[in-house]
Amino acid sequence: MNESTIKELQSKEEILQAFPVMRQLRSHLDEQEYLQLVEEAQKHEGYTMYAIFEEKELAGVIGFQPMVTLYYGRFIWVCDLVTDLNKRSKGFGESLLTYVHEWAKENGYALVALSSGIRRFEAHRFYEEKMGYNKASFVFKKSL
Repeated sequence: MNESTIKELQSKEEILQAFPVMRQLRSHLDEQEYLQLVEEAQKHEGYTMYAIFEEKELAGVIGFQPMVTLYYGRFIWVCDLVTDLNKRSKGFGESLLTYVHEWAKENGYALVALSSGIRRFEAHRFYEEKMGYNKASFVFKKSL
């Protein structure tokens, strides 16, 4: 991996810069809906986005938010993590997730959790084998 930098994405322009990479994970969103959802989540849910740049090119994005539940207590939920398709297996995802682990510790959180699509076997292997995550549950959803 070449020289990389991790930076928080705060402005509308920075958030939009991440859209082409985020769309690789969230292909159901168009740019307008993506921006609207990010801004709403930032305002109401404490959602934060960081990007990793290789040189000046955006290589990956992570979005997370602090949460409190009876099951986990106070924890960080990773909502989104994606590395650009052309930059995978170069350590960018590991760097972003490690950054969130450090952020969580510095801010008084002892746990980071996430969900991953049921058929994303490469991602599961990454989380379990590379990053030391344990499978804790299944996530169920129902459209209304």
